[in-house]
Amino acid sequence: MITDVEFRQALGTFATGITVAATLDKDGQPHGLTVNSFNSVSLDPPLVLWSLNKQSHQLDVFAESGFYGISILAEDQMEISNRFAAMIEDRFDGINWQAGGTGAPLLDGALATFDCKVEQIVEGGDHIILIGRVLSVTKRDAAPLLYHEGAYKSLGSTL
Repeated sequence: MITDVEFRQALGTFATGITVAATLDKDGQPHGLTVNSFNSVSLDPPLVLWSLNKQSHQLDVFAESGFYGISILAEDQMEISNRFAAMIEDRFDGINWQAGGTGAPLLDGALATFDCKVEQIVEGGDHIILIGRVLSVTKRDAAPLLYHEGAYKSLGSTL
């Protein structure tokens, strides 16, 4: 049997991009968090997924909203990643964003954004998996913010 530490360390060897997942609560207030579990599911229809710990204080707002936005962070957005990973009350204070067609917050300056309608929520151990149908995207050219073995990294040279 593997330990939690062994499992986390092994997963940490997989370099990922960093995203912010965001939605609005029933009062129209934005909520979001830093996520590196973002992944594509399907091209036809266009589906993406990300996972959220069942212990997250944001679980209810994401499960109930019916929509979310994903913003893939650029290399110069490390402070935004840290802000949305921190346990602070108003993560959106001072953050520039635009509402997608669903109303989901999409962060200014992101490499790409995905405006999604929740297609399905699946139980996955101690997490829920939120599968979203992508309704619109944006993209710009810049270097991505990466995460590897517990630290932020920048993209090296092309091989």
